[in-house]
Amino acid sequence: MSISVQERYFSLNRIILLATGLWPYQQSKFARFQAALYLSMMISFIIFLLSRLCFTEQSFEFTLHLLSMSTYFIFLLIKYISFWINMKSIRYLLEQFQYIYKRLKDSKEIAIYNKYGNNGKRITIGLIIVGICTQTYLIAIQCLPHILDMIMPKNETYMHRFIVIVTEGFAVQEKYFYLLFLYLYAVLTAGAVTLIAVGAMLLSCLKHICGMFRIASYRFEQAVTATLQNITLKNKTMFYKEFIYAVDIHRKATEYAKCVLGDMERSLFVVTMVTVLCLSLNLYEVFQIKSPMQEIEKTMGHLLLIIFLFIYMFAANYAGQEITDSNNHVFLAVYNAPWYLAPLQMQKLTLFLLQRNSKAFTLSIGGLFTLSIECFTSFRLLTSDLVETHQ
Repeated sequence: MSISVQERYFSLNRIILLATGLWPYQQSKFARFQAALYLSMMISFIIFLLSRLCFTEQSFEFTLHLLSMSTYFIFLLIKYISFWINMKSIRYLLEQFQYIYKRLKDSKEIAIYNKYGNNGKRITIGLIIVGICTQTYLIAIQCLPHILDMIMPKNETYMHRFIVIVTEGFAVQEKYFYLLFLYLYAVLTAGAVTLIAVGAMLLSCLKHICGMFRIASYRFEQAVTATLQNITLKNKTMFYKEFIYAVDIHRKATEYAKCVLGDMERSLFVVTMVTVLCLSLNLYEVFQIKSPMQEIEKTMGHLLLIIFLFIYMFAANYAGQEITDSNNHVFLAVYNAPWYLAPLQMQKLTLFLLQRNSKAFTLSIGGLFTLSIECFTSFRLLTSDLVETHQ
């Protein structure tokens, strides 16, 4: 019985992508309506934020405040559009994963693929849990002023203070507070679902590609080990066959890894620049607050956004680092195998493979940002230096 990779490993991804209209299959009229609704919500809210700069006379600090919020929603918008444009690439990857899985015959290879496929599914579950906790936090923030007014009533109620903070932050009249808050909550929810859906799908795909690299390592090890046990014509033929299979799946793994970022490279480059800009503006906003403890609502809002952006950047760079490490594992598997004891023709093939893998395989965005822990650490250190300089 054939096992469906989509149903086994991408069932949760399918549900949340269907909720956003981004599932590459079943693109019905309703799915197109969902996509149009999501895009119109985010675009209209960005226009609303920027319109506050045109139709109201505000200070420089308020301008930076609006720009810091606008860049975050621009980040969500570009993320959605980039995935929506490249849905065919995601569909192609899912079809190729199914093809690779069907060709696996060895039980250990199937076990390796299952391990990485299940890891991708766990990542999706973890992101969904984080999203639910975030939405619960937003609901709690909304209900907290009402609860505090009942527990500790004061002349100036907590709810009134909350309304003043929100209306001043968006430069609108207090009578429009509930309409504004409902609109804001809807856009934040749509953005959170989009981030979870897109991020979980990309990370799951990269996990499957890591599994393909490990299968290539296993095939190389098996090819050399089985041949050296008894050097016969049959074993030599088996070596060439396994060698070809290993090279083929390694080549496809590198091709699919490039496919994940290649088609989205331009949009991801813009996303990266907007992320850096949003992070910089929010860091500046935090240090511009004169009394952080008295303005705890503003401080917490900026800090939560900064933490989220750092987590997002770390996850992206960690995924790229794992792809590089998985490719390096293939090189180490070939290097550590006793290939030098094999016949001369086999040694030549192995040396060719070692030479090919001597250059590190990395994922980069626009040729400027390489997805790796080293790149993330460099950015984090740069941010720390800017913070110390400001202090």
